[in-house]
Amino acid sequence: MKAADHTPTRAPATLAQARHALRQGSAVVLPNPAPLTHVVAATTAAAVNQAKHRPIDQPVALWAHHPDTLGTLTGLWDLSPQTRMTALHLLAEEHLTVLLPVSARVTLPSWLDPAVKDDWMLLFGTRWRPLHPLLDDHPVLYVSSANLTGHPPAADTGEALAMFPPTVPVLHLTDPGHQRPQNGPQARRATTTVRVTPDGRLHLHRHGAQDQAHGRADDYLRRLHTRAACRPPR
Repeated sequence: MKAADHTPTRAPATLAQARHALRQGSAVVLPNPAPLTHVVAATTAAAVNQAKHRPIDQPVALWAHHPDTLGTLTGLWDLSPQTRMTALHLLAEEHLTVLLPVSARVTLPSWLDPAVKDDWMLLFGTRWRPLHPLLDDHPVLYVSSANLTGHPPAADTGEALAMFPPTVPVLHLTDPGHQRPQNGPQARRATTTVRVTPDGRLHLHRHGAQDQAHGRADDYLRRLHTRAACRPPR
């Protein structure tokens, strides 16, 4: 079988160009550090879904990266204070995608609606330092894996440029801080998704980059519990 051709057909966007596109309401494809894949983000959920060629009203994750946004969200979770700290750790330190229960006693802000389905909110927690200038412009961003429907997420700039049309800028940033693991490189994958129940239990909702090097799901979730207890979020 002939290998897919991921030769870039255009130059990637600069950080300034990506920031401008987001301000104009366009979706942009953004990189993440290894072993995560790229994501597509925008200031509206409709723009994210349009870039992915799927129904514009399909739920998407909210990018929970901004302190003000997180401050609002923590008051909306149906979780104990201790479990809220665990949830913040999973987002800020483990860089997971997290499903959290919505409290029935609060009124949700309208900007959260695209990330809520069946009383669960979907949050994406990765905050890579090279993206800070772009992220800090937008306390509210929506995000999803950088793929068209039916395709795997883009693992590098070349794949993203080949997959998305020129109307969707693709940002390229090097990852100088990534070190090759001793047991060899890990395949790039979308983030692991963990569901946190009101009683504080963790459930593996979707396998992904963070749990791929671990054994059974229960073993990985126990490690998450231990790390959350020992290292509260900064």
